[in-house]
Amino acid sequence: MRRTIPTWGLPGLVAFCVTCLIATAARAQERVWLQIEAQPTRAAAEARARAYAERFPDVAGFVLPSGWHAVLLGPSSPEAARERLRALRREGSVPADSFVVAASVLGARFWPPEDTSAAPEPADAPEAAAVDPGAVPAAVSALGDPAAAITDLAGIPAPPADPETPAEAGAAEAALSQAEREEVQTALQWVGLYEAAIDGLFGRGSRAAMSAWQEANAAEPTGVLTTAQRRALLARYRQESTGLGLAPLREPEAGIEIVLPLALVRFDRYEPPFAVFEPAGDSGVQVLLISQPGDRATLAGLYDTLQALPILPPEGAREIGDTSFTLSGRDARVESYAYAELAGGLVKGYLLVWPLSQGDGLARVLPAMQASFRSLGDRALDPGLAPLPPADRAGLLAGLEPRRPVVSRSGFFTDAGGTVLTTPEVEAGCARLTIDGSQDMDVALRDPEIGLLVLTPRGPLSPPVQARFQTAPERVGAEIAVAGYSYEDALPAPALTFGRIAALAGLAGEPGIKRLDLAALPGDAGGPVVDSTGAVIGMLLPADTGHGRLLPEGVAFAATAGAIADRLGAAGLAVDTAAATGALPPADLARRARGMTVLVSCWD
Repeated sequence: MRRTIPTWGLPGLVAFCVTCLIATAARAQERVWLQIEAQPTRAAAEARARAYAERFPDVAGFVLPSGWHAVLLGPSSPEAARERLRALRREGSVPADSFVVAASVLGARFWPPEDTSAAPEPADAPEAAAVDPGAVPAAVSALGDPAAAITDLAGIPAPPADPETPAEAGAAEAALSQAEREEVQTALQWVGLYEAAIDGLFGRGSRAAMSAWQEANAAEPTGVLTTAQRRALLARYRQESTGLGLAPLREPEAGIEIVLPLALVRFDRYEPPFAVFEPAGDSGVQVLLISQPGDRATLAGLYDTLQALPILPPEGAREIGDTSFTLSGRDARVESYAYAELAGGLVKGYLLVWPLSQGDGLARVLPAMQASFRSLGDRALDPGLAPLPPADRAGLLAGLEPRRPVVSRSGFFTDAGGTVLTTPEVEAGCARLTIDGSQDMDVALRDPEIGLLVLTPRGPLSPPVQARFQTAPERVGAEIAVAGYSYEDALPAPALTFGRIAALAGLAGEPGIKRLDLAALPGDAGGPVVDSTGAVIGMLLPADTGHGRLLPEGVAFAATAGAIADRLGAAGLAVDTAAATGALPPADLARRARGMTVLVSCWD
């Protein structure tokens, strides 16, 4: 084939040759670094750099494009870096997945502390190196960017066309060991492309994930990674997972095996049923391993207990079945995920709490925990494993004590859709209102004049009993009962307090209020006042000090059923009226009154 030579002329040809020589010299003298660790925070990276500096005189730290902080050794020529890496690996002086990275991919320098310069310039004196691109894995800086450029050990951009044919890629893949194939699947899972089991079998799911990775990196989606593509994928996974310290952990006391981010958490104590891992440094990450003997009732109790922990945000998906449950949550500060399962008379699981300031690492760590979690044998945490004096135990339990509401009062269902009537006293300063500790409620109506607060449920709700109002006049001296959470959230069910009607108006003759002869407590406010037939004749109001006057014990007040029905009707809220019936047996009266009564709680 005849080729045409461009007619550049002598000056153009000289300039072209000079450019080639400059590029060749630059490649020959470019320096590289040996990356040994990466940490998510500068403080953690500085601590690790300080430790390495006791052994190595050339420790440096640079910020990576992802925002992580790399600890490195160097710089040196590519050949020297390669030889040093082999020697340090043989000695066990650096992590086994340390690798060489080009200086061009590094950002601002943070270590040594007094040196805040950018990544170093190439050395003045060129140091030639004959680099074999296939001798060691290619370095890659792809944190947070799956399409980042692959570079070889000399920092030279790889050619856009992969030299390996599909047949050669398939042959190279066939030579992988079981462990290597599993690592490829783990790396694909790490970047969010693979969700099936880590089994080393490259089936439909693995091939689809490989194709997706290739498409994301502007390569032909063959479903079989070439050697260079596999190296790039694994380099990203190793760099990020090393920064998190992801490693398998066997907890013999709890009887659990799981992968944890050990660079971000450290074991602190046993607090059965938990093995508690507190944040390492300022990571803010927390892990609880769950381990206890039990049955379905134990699993259900744990499900409720975890939702009451202050470290788990109240907003999020919740799901419980016969043998397992999941809880997830997110607020302005953290994300969390909990899982527990029942098998062989043991309840095992874990809880991960991840601060949003740590970025999206939860999406990487959680799949690793989910895939690796398993119960070991028949071992569970002994409840007596960590006997402590009460004062010491209170200190250790900081953050694990159940979340408590700011205040709780009583309320009761007024219709079949779960509408609740209560006192406005419970709403002051609330960020969230619930009934019975978990069902979120919204305010539908406030009436401070009468003293009413109407709440509606955010989700479907089917009350066991709803109020039926008796609006006919009562007689003074008639016996009544109030159902209420007298001790707020200290008891799991409402109590009944018995009394009688003392007057059909307030102390100053106010209409719409009746005075009761009743020994009520603050938590009873908002509870239904019922007559002997089980009909609601009013709602108990908070204690009134009488404008600075301390009233005698046993004096209480209730909004009348007539006043309540008129106000609700005016707001378009229907109420059921009670039909005339005879007195109920005490057990039936108590069952009806308690069935309509709920605990209304205010949370900050």
